[in-house]
Amino acid sequence: MGRTFNSIRNIKVNMIAQYYNREVCLMLNSVINQFRLQVQSISDVENSHSSTVYKCTLRNGENIFVKIPYTKLKWQRELEAYEILKGHVAIPKMLDYWSGDEECPGAFLLSELKGKQLTTEVAPTVAFQVGVLQATMHTVQPPDGKVLTGIQNEFSHWSNFIEKQFYSFAEDVRLVLDENLYTKAIEKYENIKHQLPPNDGPSFIHMDFRPANIITDGNKVSGMIDFESVRFGSTEIDFIKLYRDFLRFNPTLYQAFQEGYKSIRPLIDLEAVLPFYSFTDAFNSIGWSKRRGIEKNALFLEENLARLKNFVM
Repeated sequence: MGRTFNSIRNIKVNMIAQYYNREVCLMLNSVINQFRLQVQSISDVENSHSSTVYKCTLRNGENIFVKIPYTKLKWQRELEAYEILKGHVAIPKMLDYWSGDEECPGAFLLSELKGKQLTTEVAPTVAFQVGVLQATMHTVQPPDGKVLTGIQNEFSHWSNFIEKQFYSFAEDVRLVLDENLYTKAIEKYENIKHQLPPNDGPSFIHMDFRPANIITDGNKVSGMIDFESVRFGSTEIDFIKLYRDFLRFNPTLYQAFQEGYKSIRPLIDLEAVLPFYSFTDAFNSIGWSKRRGIEKNALFLEENLARLKNFVM
C-alpha cells in the first residue's frame, strides 16, 4: 500500500504532537496502521462530542474520516447502525472497521459526505429534505430475527429510560446549580413528566439529531452522521436538538421541515412534547457539561443554564 503512517512518521509526528497528546497520537497511529492508509494530512473535526474524529487527506487527494468512539459500547452501536441503515437512509459509506485492542475501543473508516454542516442560512427546500431524512430514519424498526448487542430497544419502557437519564445527570447538575434552582428543576420534572402524549414508535432514533450531524451540499441534504448514541425508542426525543439549534429561528424553515416529515410518515404533535423535552435537554446538558469539563464547555453550560432558568423560574 506504499508509505503508511509509520513510514512518514518523522514528517508528521511533530505536526500532530502540537495538537494531540502522546496517548492520542499513539492511538491514532495504531488506527491508521490498521487501515494501511497513505496519509498526507490530518485534521480534527469540530462538534464531535462523543467520539474522536479526524479528517484524513490521502496521498491521492481523497478525503476520508477516521472515527474512534469513546467506548466499546458506542463502537458497537455505530457498527450496528451502519448495518441497519444502509440502503434506507443517506449516510457515509463504511469503508472498513477495526474492533480495537486494549488501548483502543475500536475505529471506523468512513467515506466523506460532500458538503458542510447544516446552518440556519438555508432555503426551505433544504429544511423540507431534513424532514424527509428524519422521517425516513424513523420508519426503520427493530430488525426481525437479528440480535443486537449495542443498540438497545427502549420503547417498551420509554418513560423509565427518560427518567433514568434525567436522574443520572442530576448527580452532576447538583454540583453546578444553587440549591434553590436545583430543587425547582426536580419539582418541575416531577410535575410535568406525566403530561406527555402516547409514545410514537418503536422507531430508530438518532438521539443527537442536530445540525452538526446533518450534512448539506448547496440546496441538497447529503445525509447524516454519528450513530454512537442511537436506540430504538419513541421519536419525540429526536426533534429537540434540531428545534433548539435550527427550527426555532425561522418559522418558514420550521413549516417546511414539518411538510417534509409528513410526506413520509405522520408527525406527532410537537407542541405537546417540546416543552418537556426542551426542559430535560437543558437540564441534562448542564450535567453533560459538568462530566466533560466545565472550562472547555463553558459556553454550552451558560446557554443551558439560561434555558433552564427560563423553564423553572
